[in-house]
Amino acid sequence: MTLFVFNILSPSPALAQTPDDPSQVNLEEHDQSITVNLRNDNEPVEGARVVVSGGGYEAEATTNDRGQARIGVPTTDPYEVLVDEETLPEGIAVTGENPLTVNYGSQFFQPGNFFLGEGERETASFASQFTERLMNGVNFGLMLALASIGLSLIFGTTGLTNFAHAEMVTFGAVMAYFVGVTIALPIWVAIPLAVLLSGALGWAVDASIWRPLRRRGIGLVQLMILTIGLSLAGRYVFQMFIGGGTLQLPGAGGIRHQIIGPIRLSTIDMVSMGISLTVLILVALWLLRTRTGKATRAVADNRSLASASGIDVEAVTRLVWVAGGALAGLSGILWAYFRPGIKWDMGVQILLLIFAAVVLGGLGTAFGALIGALAIGILVEVSTLWIPSDIKYVGALGVLILILLVRPQGLLGRRARIG
Repeated sequence: MTLFVFNILSPSPALAQTPDDPSQVNLEEHDQSITVNLRNDNEPVEGARVVVSGGGYEAEATTNDRGQARIGVPTTDPYEVLVDEETLPEGIAVTGENPLTVNYGSQFFQPGNFFLGEGERETASFASQFTERLMNGVNFGLMLALASIGLSLIFGTTGLTNFAHAEMVTFGAVMAYFVGVTIALPIWVAIPLAVLLSGALGWAVDASIWRPLRRRGIGLVQLMILTIGLSLAGRYVFQMFIGGGTLQLPGAGGIRHQIIGPIRLSTIDMVSMGISLTVLILVALWLLRTRTGKATRAVADNRSLASASGIDVEAVTRLVWVAGGALAGLSGILWAYFRPGIKWDMGVQILLLIFAAVVLGGLGTAFGALIGALAIGILVEVSTLWIPSDIKYVGALGVLILILLVRPQGLLGRRARIG
């Protein structure tokens, strides 16, 4: 008995996505799609779960009464298509390769055949799935830590809860696309330039908005409300310039390579983790070993006392805004490769995770933000073993509520005395 599955990569607009249809997923977000037709003895197989993954992107759909499922994908790079054997008819198992690798062929499709028959179903063990998702979580957590540390430093030195930090994340990815694709500079040149532009944005925003408002003694609540307005404005400015679709950075996607046992990482994943670790180590050395780093920690600990001790608080604040913008921009670039893809609202999609990481680690503590980001990243990725991937970010909200109830000062934070 044979089950034929034709995986077709084609432009999405040919078939509009129907709301609440589990057989059509992410068609409006992406320009390409993988179409899967499942038939058993020429009869459609309904209710089978199909998972598409590759380059850090993962989505799933369920076949309809015609045995069809269609999943939008962000790039034309190879993807792995997995049929969940637990959802196939009773007594039927895939006897051949599962998952299959699907390529974007010259005729816009590459057929793949799954073979099935009677027998026991071979599925990946829980340990191997857990290990693979754990590595994905570490990768995601390191990327998240870059944005979280920037936000934590800004909060620590100014007391400002910056909701517009999400748009600083998006700005880095958009600038990388502008320099690397529009201007067509090499990506190894485009990424550092985008990070520098992100740092310049942080300086410009502080110099033009936050510093004058601090001098006028505007309250933190009013400033927080202003950040929400800036976030909304920035988001729709991005949409005006790049549209509502998904843009791709050069080299996005790719097949994962088996590293050790069940651990599989793509070249982009390994480079991303290397960059994140290197930058995080440099930030830690800066905070611990340099005069400006020690001054930053002093201002974050007690702004008034630092000023009385002769530290130029305004200079430290400007430096923190530059560093926070650069870290957020780099995080946005790596996030664009992890998703993969650049969208006008990509920053706000992880804003809750960034805040959860900062609160978990302790408000205003850079090292706490690192620990919190790693914990949130691992939680988000590992949770897909038990919950649908579409709602995996909701777990961060649960962590946020739990931390506020049990230990509101965070893991590395200190209790604040009120009154």
